Amino acid sequence: MTWTARPPFILDLDGSVGQLAEDEIRRPLQAWQETLRFGCGLSALERFEERLNLPPDHGCLFLGSGDYHHLSLLPLRQLSRAGQKFDLVVCDNHPDNMRYPFGVHCGSWIRRAAQLAGVHHIHVLGITSGDIGWPHAWENNLAPLLAGRLTYWSIGQGAPWLKLLGHPGRSRCLATADDLLAAFTAEQTGAGKIYLSIDKDVFGEEVVKTNWDQGLFEKKHLRRLIGACAGRLVGADVTGEISAYAYQGLFKRLLTRWEDQAPPEPSLMAARQRRQQDLNLEIMALLHSAGR
Repeated sequence: MTWTARPPFILDLDGSVGQLAEDEIRRPLQAWQETLRFGCGLSALERFEERLNLPPDHGCLFLGSGDYHHLSLLPLRQLSRAGQKFDLVVCDNHPDNMRYPFGVHCGSWIRRAAQLAGVHHIHVLGITSGDIGWPHAWENNLAPLLAGRLTYWSIGQGAPWLKLLGHPGRSRCLATADDLLAAFTAEQTGAGKIYLSIDKDVFGEEVVKTNWDQGLFEKKHLRRLIGACAGRLVGADVTGEISAYAYQGLFKRLLTRWEDQAPPEPSLMAARQRRQQDLNLEIMALLHSAGR
């Protein structure tokens, strides 16, 4: 059985992921929400990994809100420990490679992924965020970029500072999402394995609404990407659900204000989660087809 034929595995941290299959595996983990959401210390991540005890034969992981994207590190560690070698392809409106001195958070985890022995190269696709522009250049972790292990694929928003550092090829800025997918898929001529991590904030708001500012992908772009990965996938995770949470601790309340993360509108939550659910089912079907 390929991994794509296995039941979806839901880390139910925030109650945002609806039922995806009759045989789905769902771990109730709401007690970890305050600790893990947005970010956590490395020791807390280790404790959670031990508590989760992720089975090696799990299917596609659903993580909940994009506030949990750093939990993608857990399946990546598992594959790396098992001796797998693969490229990490991340669909995200943000680089997720920003400096964060307090452990790891949803916007900093790429640097730690690049340190894993099993990860050959990381491609972050669909960035429109100003996080890679001049005003925020100093916030980007340089190590994986300068080591040639990370490439930003952006739409409209370049990272010109990488040219000054002598690494212009680490940032590929295209005019449209169509152009980006055409350029990226044209390079996918090898047979190397791929782990795919999908943050739905890469989509425009007309597709689905998330907790974060959003990009320009349409469903057709994800279909094209997954098609290009057919027969090569060793795993995948999906994040970017919409959910609400009031932090108990002052530190995270201040961080989310700093990030200008607006709370979702309660009156629209149910309808937006239904659209999220429909998209999740479409993603599962695409992954299943790619794994045959």
